[in-house]
Amino acid sequence: MTSPNAHNLPGAAQDSWDLKGVNILLVEDSWHLGIALKNLLKAWGAEVAGPVATAAEADRMTSEQRPAVALVDLNLRGGERAYDLIDRLHERGIPVIVTSGYEVLPRPPGKAVAVLQKPFGEAQLLALLRPLTAPKAAE
Repeated sequence: MTSPNAHNLPGAAQDSWDLKGVNILLVEDSWHLGIALKNLLKAWGAEVAGPVATAAEADRMTSEQRPAVALVDLNLRGGERAYDLIDRLHERGIPVIVTSGYEVLPRPPGKAVAVLQKPFGEAQLLALLRPLTAPKAAE
């Protein structure tokens, strides 16, 4: 990610669309990146559950409130991989965007709607979130 500051977006993208009222689950084991992503998403108007660093915490969060979309790091705390979590979220109808530092993934997360390779830019993230959350934001 380039910067946690939504004001760095080109004016047209920032002014024409936001994430107001969209609930996003954030699963990220890196505390610094998780907080930066949360701040960015909140600056765009999203309601952010997390960041959480394990599949168990993510499952707990989704049982409390169903997110419109989930941003899930492939590698979680303690060496845990997020493949099973991605499958569970998919089965519940929650679109998943996988974030990963791997240039080539050890195993493709088949049920994810997209993979964002770290580091990624705000425009890349927004371009993926826009079609997944636009109906939710319009409600």
